[in-house]
Amino acid sequence: MALHIIDEANRCLNCKKPMCQQGCPVHTPIPHIIQMFRENRIMEAGKELFDNNPLSAICSTVCNHEMQCAGHCVLGKKGNPVHFSSIENYISDTYLDRMKLEIPEKKHQKAAVIGAGPAGMTVSIELAKKGYDVTVFEWKDKIGGIMQYGIPEFRLPKSVLDRYKKRMEELGIRIRPNTTIGAVLKIDDLFRDGYAAVFVGTGTWKPKNLDIHGECLGNVHFGIDYLANPSAYSLGEKVAIIGMGNAAMDVARTALRHGAQHVSLFARGKQIAASSHEVSYARLDGAEFVFGKAIESITEKGPVFRSAIFDENDKVIGYGEKTELVEADSVIISVSQGPRRKLIRTTVGLEGSDNGLLLVDENCMTTRPGVFAAGDVVHGSKTVVHAVEGAKRAAESMIRYMEALEKA
Repeated sequence: MALHIIDEANRCLNCKKPMCQQGCPVHTPIPHIIQMFRENRIMEAGKELFDNNPLSAICSTVCNHEMQCAGHCVLGKKGNPVHFSSIENYISDTYLDRMKLEIPEKKHQKAAVIGAGPAGMTVSIELAKKGYDVTVFEWKDKIGGIMQYGIPEFRLPKSVLDRYKKRMEELGIRIRPNTTIGAVLKIDDLFRDGYAAVFVGTGTWKPKNLDIHGECLGNVHFGIDYLANPSAYSLGEKVAIIGMGNAAMDVARTALRHGAQHVSLFARGKQIAASSHEVSYARLDGAEFVFGKAIESITEKGPVFRSAIFDENDKVIGYGEKTELVEADSVIISVSQGPRRKLIRTTVGLEGSDNGLLLVDENCMTTRPGVFAAGDVVHGSKTVVHAVEGAKRAAESMIRYMEALEKA
């Protein structure tokens, strides 16, 4: 491992105009990090990575690197790009346990963070580093959000989230697990109890249904629910998955690791929404991909499809009249998910789009003054690093907002 990343670091051209850095949503200073790594300045490099992206140790594992840093590396145009993610992971993983946290002087204001997913974790760390008193309200029992309950263990070891929790607590961040804001407690209660600003990073946990016959049958499940606790499900040997996004790849690979013998993914068209990297791993694990099949209904014996009709450009122009039953013990719907609407329903002045995503301005503030939001609850399901990028902007805006309140 060490020899591999040293070789990778030595391949970096240290470009004057680093395209890899531009390809990163949080613009990690990749050439500079690699140079420090070459000079054995691991802790300095780790601090720079952490200051730029508090979740660097996680993003280096789960990011879509082929579309971001590696995908923009100039060496990749004619050969193999520098795999910075391996270098970043080594540095960040080392730094996470050895970092010396500087506890800043406490401010006289406190902030509430709703949701302990990637956006909520980022905001809470950024605010705590500036001295704000932060309390995180998490509706589940562990922190991490989609990283804890949506990304399989074989892709992201959950021990890294335990290490993050320890560091967050060392920064003085309080975490209230199993606490849903929008139920017994509401955002108005947070302001009543003295929180100067509130951040919402509740993600997208409501699975999208297909509105077809059979979705309520006992052999039908939603992908986002399945990934939260796969061991609770008895899927049988044959599993049919509706959808071909990144989450569907995780569902397929998880099902194969939990006893399924034959897993097939179905899509209406001929395009795969998931990254080629995730598709390759799913195929390697044994998943089958079936194209041109539009789901019609679901029965106790499996899903029923109509075959798509394509034009010369592989665009779906219609469907055949005949239906086809594909026998399966279980059907998992993994097409998309959206936000839950509890906060909108229980907070005066908080508005969302037609699909429930929170509306924010250029400063990440919602339509309710003092309430900020970022991550999937604002822009829909994206990657961890996109949530970090939005959360960093939100934290900066919250700091400006609270500073203005204090001066007023």
